[in-house]
Amino acid sequence: MKKFFKYISLVLFIVTMGACHKIDVTPKSLYTEDVFPQTEEQFQALIGPVYTSLRGHFALTYFFMTECSTDEAILPAFGGNWYDGASYEALHRHAWTPDHNWVTTAWNDVTGLIGTCNQTLYILNNAPEGDAKNTSMAEVRMIRAYAYWELMDFYGGVPLDTVYPSPGLQARASRADIFNFVESELKTIIPYLKTEVDASTYGKPTQYFAYSLLAKLYLNAEVYTGSAKNDECIAACDVIISSGKYSVQSRDSYLKMFYPDNGPTTQSEFIFAIPYDPSTSSGYLFYGRYDLNRNLGMKYKYSGATVGTNVDPVVNQTTGNGLVNSKPSGPRATLSTFLNYFLADENDIRLKQWLYGPQYWDNGNPIMVKTTNLGYNQFYSGSDGGSSYVYHLNIDTSIKLRQNPALFDCGNDEIAWNQGARNIKFFPDAGSTTRNQNNDAPVSRYSDVLLMKAEAILRGGAATSGQTALSLVNMVRAERTTSPGWASVDLEDLYEERCREFAWECLHRNDMIRFGKYENVYGFKTNTDTYRRLFPIPTTAITANGKLEQNTGY
Repeated sequence: MKKFFKYISLVLFIVTMGACHKIDVTPKSLYTEDVFPQTEEQFQALIGPVYTSLRGHFALTYFFMTECSTDEAILPAFGGNWYDGASYEALHRHAWTPDHNWVTTAWNDVTGLIGTCNQTLYILNNAPEGDAKNTSMAEVRMIRAYAYWELMDFYGGVPLDTVYPSPGLQARASRADIFNFVESELKTIIPYLKTEVDASTYGKPTQYFAYSLLAKLYLNAEVYTGSAKNDECIAACDVIISSGKYSVQSRDSYLKMFYPDNGPTTQSEFIFAIPYDPSTSSGYLFYGRYDLNRNLGMKYKYSGATVGTNVDPVVNQTTGNGLVNSKPSGPRATLSTFLNYFLADENDIRLKQWLYGPQYWDNGNPIMVKTTNLGYNQFYSGSDGGSSYVYHLNIDTSIKLRQNPALFDCGNDEIAWNQGARNIKFFPDAGSTTRNQNNDAPVSRYSDVLLMKAEAILRGGAATSGQTALSLVNMVRAERTTSPGWASVDLEDLYEERCREFAWECLHRNDMIRFGKYENVYGFKTNTDTYRRLFPIPTTAITANGKLEQNTGY
């Protein structure tokens, strides 16, 4: 045990110091054989910082970049609250610049993740040979390949640096070069990744995650390189499908697949998921904080909120008897046009992930909220603005910039805060006393594999194993709705099905670009510039590395 803690301290020292190392100094070996990783536990402890870095990035920065820049999610201001220097407005309107905070944070997050991977591989390379070493190195290389895929998807060509210590500042490799690197890296490491799909591999890259990323890479190949690779996408999907390791979650348990108690025993679709646990880490999955309406904390027991012994309490009025009225921030919503994809089929279980319209307690009684006339409507002009006003909570699906359109502002009253359908796919965690949640977030799901194969067929790939685009889509829909299966499917149908299936899962920007919809007019966005399919290289990155060239249009 003493050696183990000595080893852990060394790992933390090397990884921490690596962030500020001088690139012209060759590092000396700081470890001896007694602190080399030997056991599976020690190898996993060594690569832990890689997973920590990915976890912190995925549910925050990655969500804002992939969802708030689309028609799926919008985060307006409320009386100046959440304006944050036009940060979210710029994402929505496609008005970001090289100095935009999330554009810069995403670059720093992912390049930092790659650096952590490189440092970890440097340590692993000197560990004793064996299966544990080979698998651990493959897992780290898998995460690094995923990080490079993300950089390529966001920024196009980026510096390709896979060595620690870094040889120095580098120019950008082309987007095609990064594509080829990711493809080659995945093919190289697949034999060393595990094929078990159980609790022992949950939250870790397996061969099937590698194949799913290959499929995603090939499905977007025409966007990335100008040449389609639909048959290659189908072949990668077929490896996963033929493995028999996964199945489409049943309709009855679809929503539960994303609940706080999700994990390896509660679902059959997660190919790779990021575990979030606020009791053992900083978590960073706090979708409930952003998405849950401010007046619904008690119904969904947000951050320990509870009605206690009260029956149908009036929000903001009832007190005592164990009541805890914790309020989520609740600024994030969806556009009514995106919600319409779900409203088309009232029998679809995926519709239930949205909160809209009149709200009720579990017993069917209306949820009532107490405020004042002015608190309900800041533009109220009567002389009794301070008088009490009690109303039935009703979430409007439309969003209006009522206070200051130039500042993306809906206003700071009940009408404003109750605008926009809210997503509770990642159901708030009643057991958490903080804003963090226990819900694990999927990065890759089996239903995505089926729909990627269907799309590749529709785009000209050859059908295999007797599966057609229609049969594959109906495999998913059979477990999502009680409505009859489709008789035909085209690319537009498939796009809308992907909207329904993967809402709030950080796939939509990638989909919109591939389907040619990212530059459409939607919500308050009028910008139709196609060059914004790529984000700009951050100013800070170009300042630090004069060899970097900016993307076209910026």
